[in-house]
Amino acid sequence: MAGNPGQVALVTGSGRGIGLGIAKALGAAGFSVALNDFGRDDELAIAAETLRSEGIRVAAVPGDVSSLAGHVDLLRAAEDALGPLTTLVNNSGVGVLSRGDLLDVTEESYDRCMAINAKAHFFLTQAFAKRLVSQSRSPDLFYSVVNVTSSNAVAASVQRGEYCASKAAAAMISKVFAARLGQDGIAVFDVQPGLIETEMTAAVRETYQRRAEDGLTLFPRLGLPSEIGTIVRSLASGALPYMTGQVLSADAGMLVPRF
Repeated sequence: MAGNPGQVALVTGSGRGIGLGIAKALGAAGFSVALNDFGRDDELAIAAETLRSEGIRVAAVPGDVSSLAGHVDLLRAAEDALGPLTTLVNNSGVGVLSRGDLLDVTEESYDRCMAINAKAHFFLTQAFAKRLVSQSRSPDLFYSVVNVTSSNAVAASVQRGEYCASKAAAAMISKVFAARLGQDGIAVFDVQPGLIETEMTAAVRETYQRRAEDGLTLFPRLGLPSEIGTIVRSLASGALPYMTGQVLSADAGMLVPRF
């Protein structure tokens, strides 16, 4: 199914980093891809042109996923440009406003993490699912939602407590939608990246690399956005059939219990 031109994906937060890596992997597999990001229109345009130059059918659909009122318009814009969506990749995410003592976390930082990392996932998935179940669908296509959360859905980081809370919420969102949408033949997955080399982690890259080499991860290196892209492509193309609700820990074994 991966090469079927009928597969159309909306990837949020895809102007750069993991989202762009996912979009490239899906496009290389034959998907048409709608790129979404907010506040970085130039970056989004450059990303779209990059994919287009690689022969990928692509459209840029900017928008703020934390604005729930815009979700229907966002989905409609993607479909007007590329055709009926088969795939939603909820990748948009933000970090904390300031790392520090858990006792100093502000309501602003907490609400921002929750709004983008969890609430947006819930309601964009809801809007996408309503759209799918109300339409006739091709038996030759694979329909799915892939939520990109984080290893911090499981592993506590006291300097980023609000981020961890939002990712834990997003992980449960994946489970409840998998339970609801199974009857409609829509698969839902949760990909939990660990230490990935992106713009978001650039400031702590050397620290993360050192910790990886010291044994925090079983592979002594940081992951790449393209590797997360490969994982998401496998899920979204139906390469792992008869599965839904699973968590895929893309963390180089970081969370494997050891003693």
